[in-house]
Amino acid sequence: VRKKNSLKDCVAVAGPLGVTHFLILSKTETSVYFKLMRLPGGPTLTFQVKKYSLVRDVVSSLRRHRMHEQQFAHPPLLVLNSFGPHGMHVKLMATMFQNLFPSINVHKVNLNTIKRCLLIDYNPDSQELDFRHYSIKVVPVGASRGMKKLLQEKFPNMSRLQDISELLATGAGLSESEAEPDGDHNITELPQAVAGRGNMRAQQSAVRLTEIGPRMTLQLIKVQEGVGEGKVMFHSFVRKTEEELQAILEAKEKKLQLKAQRQAQQAQNVQRKQEQREAHRKKSLEGMKKARVGDGDEEASGIPSITASLGLGEEDDDQEDDDIEYFCQAVGEAPSEDLFPEAKRKRPAKSPGRKRRETDRGRGRLCDRKFPKPKDKPQGSQTRREPRGASRDGGRGRGRGRSRKRVA
Repeated sequence: VRKKNSLKDCVAVAGPLGVTHFLILSKTETSVYFKLMRLPGGPTLTFQVKKYSLVRDVVSSLRRHRMHEQQFAHPPLLVLNSFGPHGMHVKLMATMFQNLFPSINVHKVNLNTIKRCLLIDYNPDSQELDFRHYSIKVVPVGASRGMKKLLQEKFPNMSRLQDISELLATGAGLSESEAEPDGDHNITELPQAVAGRGNMRAQQSAVRLTEIGPRMTLQLIKVQEGVGEGKVMFHSFVRKTEEELQAILEAKEKKLQLKAQRQAQQAQNVQRKQEQREAHRKKSLEGMKKARVGDGDEEASGIPSITASLGLGEEDDDQEDDDIEYFCQAVGEAPSEDLFPEAKRKRPAKSPGRKRRETDRGRGRLCDRKFPKPKDKPQGSQTRREPRGASRDGGRGRGRGRSRKRVA
């Protein structure tokens, strides 16, 4: 849960997670409130917390407390007291608390799964609920204090005893606080064996409760029909007449009708936009088909394409011509056909109306001029050739904007 999450977000994910109830605690400037919600449709019970004690406060007040993880592996045993015929709101409270925990079949229940007890007592005079939480412990009865000590997990110290009979007979070395009084109020016959030393079937055992907290004193404030909202079914402070209730119902009906009208109008708008989008899509597809058919007719009639009319396909040919010209300027003779094979293959494909590039001073290409043949040089001498890109006219090339470096 994050700060930006709302109650609707929690309700949406409660179903897949198997959550059936929400227990929400909130605090205002005046008091602390406790809300019990049934999912997914309500109702919602709002209580005011009159008094409370935390678990650590309850445990610190006890001399010996019993609390371990195995106790919380199973749901507690719910005990409701004084929830009689005091009104529909009292009956609704009892039903909500019962639905918090799974039902118990007394003929098939396993006593080893009952480790805790939740007691909720209702006071009709003050209309308050007392919330108590206990840990259950079952111990055998009819044995001496020394025998009980032997049955415990921690073995007693018998270093001062001469014989074990002294421990069993007199209970020497044991404090009076370890022998808790048991009576008819907590002694019962076990229908089945319970985990613990001496707890056998059909034997007398005592059931002892140890409070583990928390404690709460609650008072019902109101009951709402929905989850955190909806019609107020009961309120402990506000009383309304039949006319006021009827006016509230009429206003709610009008609000629901307006909401239904807006939803219907929104659905119509969405449908209309979808139809317009589909019509626009069909129209666009038809236009694309017509354009394709027109291009095919132009190609069949011999009309040159746009790229051919703009001369975009001749860019590669211009590049090859520039390379040949650079070679002629650097070497002084025309290149062989094997050096630029693509130029020979692409020249016949040039359009007849292509403009020839003019060189400086009205002269033709350097390759078109006839250069004198170089004289024979003695063996061992090498002809120094300038690198590609260096021209004889001082570095000023005739290419298409290429920069050439001056050779030192």
